[in-house]
Amino acid sequence: MSAGASVLFDAPGTRARIRYNIYSVLVLVAVAGILWYLYSGFADKGQFTSEKWKPFLEKEVWTTYLLPGLKGTVVAALMSIVFALVVGMVFGILRMSEHRVVRWVAGAVVELARAIPVLILMIFLFAIFSDYKLFKVDQLALAAVVTALTVYNGSVIAEIVRAGIKSLPKGQTEAAVALGLRKGQLMRLILLPQAITAMLPALISQMVVALKDSALGYQITYVEIVRSGQQLGAAEQNTIPSLMVIAIVMIALNSTLTLVATRVEKRLRGRKHKGGTVLAADSILTDAAPGVDITKK
Repeated sequence: MSAGASVLFDAPGTRARIRYNIYSVLVLVAVAGILWYLYSGFADKGQFTSEKWKPFLEKEVWTTYLLPGLKGTVVAALMSIVFALVVGMVFGILRMSEHRVVRWVAGAVVELARAIPVLILMIFLFAIFSDYKLFKVDQLALAAVVTALTVYNGSVIAEIVRAGIKSLPKGQTEAAVALGLRKGQLMRLILLPQAITAMLPALISQMVVALKDSALGYQITYVEIVRSGQQLGAAEQNTIPSLMVIAIVMIALNSTLTLVATRVEKRLRGRKHKGGTVLAADSILTDAAPGVDITKK
């Protein structure tokens, strides 16, 4: 085998490299052609003229459309993320219960919640909340959006939590039981701290999903950034520029959320590598055997 060959496959020869390069060029040309076709079509409609972009320089446009929509998106996303994390933690732990009935009920709830499309759940909850007047009129749409996102994302997070805890070595559980730790102490002091650090990338992805899915609330008259952008486009006759601005705002929100969550993940992993395990062990021994001085040798 040649020095440039991989362990899993042979390095491509001269003809193969030429063929791959030709395919890459063809794909780039096709994508460029599609983008140019779309741009030409919108340009012919006058969507890229300076007049279409001038409204974004006016304060009234932001205070009337964009900022209220941005506030609605952030509020719905933050509330649903917090509630989904709580629900996911609870049901993830319940799915590992020693009681068969608890496991079955929790599993059935999680699977049912994951199977229902978020938009259908929003519409259904909005109708239920409206018919039974469970919330104030101006809070009906927000309640339906937050509840639907909490149910769906909470069920997904429950599976992430369960998988994260199951991925930990069984020896840690056995050692904790040997030390005399109760089930609550085992989960709180040993399993959950390590599992959360391990499953943070998946949790970050699910938070981004919750943020993006909040845009579905426009179907039930919830005032969020996409609905505000559509209203702005209809009012100013600049639909394409409005949607482009909305896309930039959503990208900025998702990037900010990902950046913050990534920094939290790095901080947690850094604490773990800098002796967090030793401190946790001291705390575990203190809780397991209160009154015992662990500093004595």
